[in-house]
Amino acid sequence: MKALDELTFDNRFARLGDAFSTHVLPEPLDEPRLVVASKAAMALLDLDPAVAETSVFAELFGGHKLWAEAEPRAMVYSGHQFGGYTPQLGDGRGLLLGEVYNEAGEHWDLHLKGAGMTPYSRMGDGRAVLRSSIREFLASEALHALGIPTSRALCVIGSSTPVWREKQERGAMVLRLAHSHIRFGHFEYFYYTKKPEQQAELAEHVLNLHYPECREQPEPYLAMFREIVERNAEMIAKWQAYGFCHGVMNTDNMSILGITFDFGPFAFLDDFDAHFICNHSDHEGRYSFSNQVPIGQWNLSALAQALTPFISVDALKEALGLYLPLYQAHYLDLMRRRLGLTTAEDADQQLVERLLKLMQNSGVDYTLFLRHLGDEPAALAVARLRDDFVDLAGFDAWAEQYKPRVARDGDYTQEQRRERMHAVNPLYILRNYLAQNAIAAAESGDYSEVRRLHEVLTRPFEEQAGMEQYAQRPPDWGKHLEISCSS
Repeated sequence: MKALDELTFDNRFARLGDAFSTHVLPEPLDEPRLVVASKAAMALLDLDPAVAETSVFAELFGGHKLWAEAEPRAMVYSGHQFGGYTPQLGDGRGLLLGEVYNEAGEHWDLHLKGAGMTPYSRMGDGRAVLRSSIREFLASEALHALGIPTSRALCVIGSSTPVWREKQERGAMVLRLAHSHIRFGHFEYFYYTKKPEQQAELAEHVLNLHYPECREQPEPYLAMFREIVERNAEMIAKWQAYGFCHGVMNTDNMSILGITFDFGPFAFLDDFDAHFICNHSDHEGRYSFSNQVPIGQWNLSALAQALTPFISVDALKEALGLYLPLYQAHYLDLMRRRLGLTTAEDADQQLVERLLKLMQNSGVDYTLFLRHLGDEPAALAVARLRDDFVDLAGFDAWAEQYKPRVARDGDYTQEQRRERMHAVNPLYILRNYLAQNAIAAAESGDYSEVRRLHEVLTRPFEEQAGMEQYAQRPPDWGKHLEISCSS
């Protein structure tokens, strides 16, 4: 394990130069203090977990100190926001500190969010607040534990720095990790500003560093785009299967690596609702839960447009055509497993769709229903769970389909069924009310709750002794929390 001064930097994005980013130093937070750190994320940098408790750790990730080898840069990009194109965005409150490579040969971007004003801050103050930093930290690590591709979060550093949002809050920084922080919006920026040389340089950078296997294909750029389509189809399938709603699927929030990125007003479903809108600012419902699937395709089409200098339109259209079938295959595979099925039958899709339709408007907790479905043999489980539904006759009809389907699936014991289902059906998810409880405690100076919640969420599929309160449906106050883009 390494100490903080033993990290090895290799700042490949910074070397692209000033057309791609601007050198900016972080603005330090007053009285920085550790709120929470992820040992698993620290391990990605080969960091000794003990260093999180040192004062230099808080100073580094609170903007007071900087490695000599780091090259903090604010990236420039653009993007389609709620369907409309914004010509210039960029890192308005984040800095790419540099790129570290570990003993395994992996490169990890160190990106400090809340680091102060940059040339791309527009009307903003460049700060992040404790509330939003905790939410991003918890979401990053919770999604990873569920097997959903995501950026990672190393730590949250709190402070006494006042920051104004709807009210006065305290500034914080979150340090996030990813193999790259390049977004769809990077390509859009150079395409729409008509900078073909930089566009080509960016494409080469992404191809060589992140999709080197595509170099072996007859059309490397097309192979890379196809891989991006495939990754996004799989990621969004996992979002939908686990009830995750991102909330702001603008193209500047879409990673070129196909990972969940830029957490704001996200939420996991409590009661199943296909029309759920988690972003209080999304008045039209553009980024509602069910709309995430077509929006994923829309965003990929926007990226495709920016790649037309390198790839023919027909080839791009053909690659885009892979998205929905791949999404459906990944989604159905995971939903089969969540229902305890190991084989495929043609009617399985209908079985899933009928269940979700019955859940709609019934007040059925999406996560707990699927978890409890595996607790007992199928016949006993459906008998116990039927009272959750409004349409009892409809549920009974579904159960009469489900029970023989389980019987046809194979000859295995209930213990095997339970073990298999519990391995894909989490008991603990990051519910908004749990995050809110942790935030409220942290805002009063008590970080124990956010640390406990983080620990629970790192093992979402395992029943953890004494942690029953984290597997409960939300109380009435926690059902309809308003989360906006500032979150």
